[in-house]
Amino acid sequence: MVQSLSSQTASRASRYKAWCVHAFTASGVLLGTMALLALIDNNPVACLLWLGAAMMVDAYDGTLARKYDVKTILPHFDGSTLDMVIDYLTWAFIPALFIYFFIDLPPNLELLSVFIILLSSMFCFCNTNMKSQDNYFVGFPAAWNIAAAYFYILDFPPWLTFAAILFLAILTVTRMKFLHPFRVRTFMPLNIAVTLIWCACATLLILSSPEHAAWALWGWGITSVYFVSMCVWRTAQEWLE
Repeated sequence: MVQSLSSQTASRASRYKAWCVHAFTASGVLLGTMALLALIDNNPVACLLWLGAAMMVDAYDGTLARKYDVKTILPHFDGSTLDMVIDYLTWAFIPALFIYFFIDLPPNLELLSVFIILLSSMFCFCNTNMKSQDNYFVGFPAAWNIAAAYFYILDFPPWLTFAAILFLAILTVTRMKFLHPFRVRTFMPLNIAVTLIWCACATLLILSSPEHAAWALWGWGITSVYFVSMCVWRTAQEWLE
């Protein structure tokens, strides 16, 4: 009897923890809403910061879900679908609108750019082979929130921005590997450390001009080179097999 009560208590505690993980994931939609409201209020800095907060939730919720075995404990509630819905909102839809309103694009190509981003992102999220066996993303993972931050900070000429959008959209349907710093086990501690440095530097650059944070620009650039190098290195490994 005592063992049965103990088992029931443990089961309730497990379900409580699992629901807390889902609630943590769901908080991403609240952060996305704040980003959208900032966009409507013509506040690009706040919009990017809210999207950054949503990105950090998305980076950690999967780890929590695996730690507390959420899929087994709550099999009737699909956390993956919840995550995908929020990701499309915060990684693609709102960033596409951000780019439309706040990033210089060639005349008459603003709406086309949004369509390219949203349609290519749909392919990414519906692709059942989105991840490799070692947890790299296969193809550009619709990280338009990150692209929007680059466009905003670097302030590319309009045609270069449009070319970058086309290039990233094309990469969506390629076998190019992209690092998932919180899932790829190779160099994971280093990957996470570099990611946190990138986030800190990007935040400083968004809050101030590059001239006022030259060291942050250097840190941001070095960490960016690291990510690109990891992606090229992993992709080249497949080419050489």
